[in-house]
Amino acid sequence: MTQMTLRTLMIAVASAALLTACATGEVDYQGEGEGFVGEGSPVQAAIETPSVGTAGQDAADDPAIWASATPVRIGGATVDGFVAGTDKKAGLYIYGLDGAILQFLPEGLLNNVDVTEGLTVAGRPQVVFGASDRTPGKTGVSLYLFDPAGTGDNAVRHWGAITTDVVEPYGFCFARRGSEVHAILVGHEGELRQFILTVDAAGQPAARLVRRAGIGTISEGCVADEATNSLYIGEENVGLWRYDLDPASGATRALIQPIAPGVIVADLEGLTILQDGEARYLIGSSQGDSTFPVWRVDGAAPVYKGRFVVTDGTVDGVTGTDGLDAL
Repeated sequence: MTQMTLRTLMIAVASAALLTACATGEVDYQGEGEGFVGEGSPVQAAIETPSVGTAGQDAADDPAIWASATPVRIGGATVDGFVAGTDKKAGLYIYGLDGAILQFLPEGLLNNVDVTEGLTVAGRPQVVFGASDRTPGKTGVSLYLFDPAGTGDNAVRHWGAITTDVVEPYGFCFARRGSEVHAILVGHEGELRQFILTVDAAGQPAARLVRRAGIGTISEGCVADEATNSLYIGEENVGLWRYDLDPASGATRALIQPIAPGVIVADLEGLTILQDGEARYLIGSSQGDSTFPVWRVDGAAPVYKGRFVVTDGTVDGVTGTDGLDAL
């Protein structure tokens, strides 16, 4: 199968578009091997991107999808949305929803990326990107802006950074708590840092640390479910944890699902939340058997619903699953 691509998938049962990143040779990979695919409901792949520039290595990692109610201009094209995806050896790609490359930012060793709204710079509402950055000399969270009302050569642009004491930034996700934008960083060695992100008088990013906790061992994937005030984090060789999104809760957490055959096979990688009508689903990436476990999370407690696999369709399927996002 073709490696190092991002694939957009139509999931009939959820009526949603899913984007997954496929990677090979992960350094701390503990699974069955990239060629092994476990059991799950088949979902055919429909669209893929070109391979990332750093071919032949474990490079494509975490993606984020952003969609607009009205067309926007980016990279000289008019689109209804885009996908941000990292080449963790080189930088950040921006793809159209058809998989075409709209922009590449050679920003270094970016690992996980997420997108949010809710901040205004110079009186203009912005789409904000955050990416965990492992580049020596600038480790932390690199931040980028996109002006959805921009015209002409409008594009994603570097904005600033959140500095941190985490030696190897790994996982990253945004969360909204009321009017606040929270930036959540997961360190490779199990560090958890949560910041409130604001804009200062000069239009630059300002971050205030509001939570410092330890997860345990190698961790990466994270996603917030604001509707239930929950933060989900994947400890790669242990299982899926649920924290309270309120930073005052500290390190208090509950183990939702341990690593177990037929559900999650290490490594547990990316996590995302999918809204489908009144229902919300948490989708994970089980790298050890290239499957995607699903939990319904809009009730009092997460309920496991089964798994799916991405099979050959108009493009080839997915093995060695890594990051993912859903919309």
